[in-house]
Amino acid sequence: MNATEGASTEAGPRRGQPRDAAAAAALARYDRRARLPIILSAVLPLIIVPEQGNWVAVLIGVVSWLVFVVDFFTHQRLLVNYLGTRLGKFDLAIVLLTAPWFLLAGAHGGSIVVVLRLARLSRLLLATKGVRRLFARLGRVAIIAVAVLFVGAAMAYFAEHPTNPEFATFGDAIWWATVTLTTVGYGDIVPITTAGRVDGAAIMFMGVALLGLLAGSLASFFGLQPEEAGNGQQTPNDPVLAELALLRAEVKELAGLREQLAVLTGQLAAGDKPGPSTGAE
Repeated sequence: MNATEGASTEAGPRRGQPRDAAAAAALARYDRRARLPIILSAVLPLIIVPEQGNWVAVLIGVVSWLVFVVDFFTHQRLLVNYLGTRLGKFDLAIVLLTAPWFLLAGAHGGSIVVVLRLARLSRLLLATKGVRRLFARLGRVAIIAVAVLFVGAAMAYFAEHPTNPEFATFGDAIWWATVTLTTVGYGDIVPITTAGRVDGAAIMFMGVALLGLLAGSLASFFGLQPEEAGNGQQTPNDPVLAELALLRAEVKELAGLREQLAVLTGQLAAGDKPGPSTGAE
């Protein structure tokens, strides 16, 4: 009995894992729907500090807290012993410590409340794979953008500074490169040399490419375009792929039937041929 119980325990889901396949599917659906509310609930209270007398700020503080409460209980319901994990304890601590205590008369959190609200951001990065993937993509895009910005500004400054008074300082070149990279194009600073114009064209093309990467990352994060599933296939195409697999199986089956029909036809043709003569009676 003990051995059987031990085997069943080992075969079951581990702590912090979905309880079953249905729970895993429900958790995946919830994560997709809750991404934007959780991000807003983590960021908005840092910008709009809840305080008594400002009903908009109070509403934002209460609603943002309720979002994290719902998130905690959703994970607690769908995961095995979520509260027993470090992330579960951290999640519960954030829910308790960032509760709307500001509604109580005379309650002032001071700087500690700001730190606790910052902890929501860390919880967001720790618990949400989609957010971590988005920040990783945005980080790579930001690195490329900064590199293009400074290299393009330096090239424009050295090309334009001797002859173009609009590039009087390197700061002017940075401003021009920023406007060009973001494809805004104010036109307050314009290169006049061939090298400066070539540099500007290159920055424009890089800006369009970077904006495309940024738009693609955001669209993937918010579910506006299909994400790759774990097996490397796109989820919305799964029914089509399944139908193609069935058609392929039917074609193979028809090919096998055709071969069997050819064999039977050959056997029948051989049976219809007249046998060797045994002599007239």
